[in-house]
Amino acid sequence: MSYETIKYEVAEQILTITLNRPDKLNAFNPTMQRELIAAFDAADADDNVRAIIVTGAGRAFCAGADLSSGADTFDRDAKRGPVRRNADGSVDYSDPQVRDGGGQVTLRIFKCLKPVIAAVNGPAVGIGATMQLAMDIRIASETARFGFVFSQRGIVMEAASSWFLPRIVGISQALEWCYTGRVFPAQEALDGRLVSRVVPGDQLLETARALAKEIAAKTAPVSVALMRQMMWRMLGADDPMEAHKIDSRGIYERGRSADVKEGVTSFLKKRPARFTDKVSTDMPPYFPWWDERDYA
Repeated sequence: MSYETIKYEVAEQILTITLNRPDKLNAFNPTMQRELIAAFDAADADDNVRAIIVTGAGRAFCAGADLSSGADTFDRDAKRGPVRRNADGSVDYSDPQVRDGGGQVTLRIFKCLKPVIAAVNGPAVGIGATMQLAMDIRIASETARFGFVFSQRGIVMEAASSWFLPRIVGISQALEWCYTGRVFPAQEALDGRLVSRVVPGDQLLETARALAKEIAAKTAPVSVALMRQMMWRMLGADDPMEAHKIDSRGIYERGRSADVKEGVTSFLKKRPARFTDKVSTDMPPYFPWWDERDYA
């Protein structure tokens, strides 16, 4: 597939998705929304992709929503035509036209079966910050800046960030950043646990790729895919018994797999493991467990 607003490049089993509107500071628009979702669809379908890095072209990661249409930027009726109405004239919020585009991207990233690393090379504001929250690891350049600026635009946080952000940084930090809407430097993002490390700009992609290579070279892809969903999904569980149920299924199913036999044998023989199970064909029968009505 050809892309207009992103680059999609696979090398050494690592997919690098580059937001590619450098003249617009990689501002997010409907085309980028569609292309990011398509890119994650393609990544999940490709067993050669073992890890994903998302970064930006030029001096920004993503400057937020493209505001070039002016005051009507966030007006759904003005931009897309009137949304569906109920008989009493009230808005029918089930109309797909109401859905937040950034949220559709973060929900797709959330469902991804591959680990996702954000390499934040510059300013990341609005959706540029919130799209990262569904990614697993965030590494920032020293020149990166972050802003949850919604209160200063008269809008509200989007991209499901009211779910992600407090879980990552804690409720008080999340509220401070969103109440003020201020833009803050990479060091504050590190202190607030939004990013895991800050590195010089010329070391950013090298650092992200080294981490991605370690995942690609040493781990079982099905195990990584399962653990990614186990940890994210358990953030919403109300009792550790829910984790125990899924852990037990995973240990049972994976314990009989070729990958586990290889993992143990390679350890005992002191050689690198050669895992053969594939995400496309070898996910266990209980997956995806969150679609079930009863975990029992």
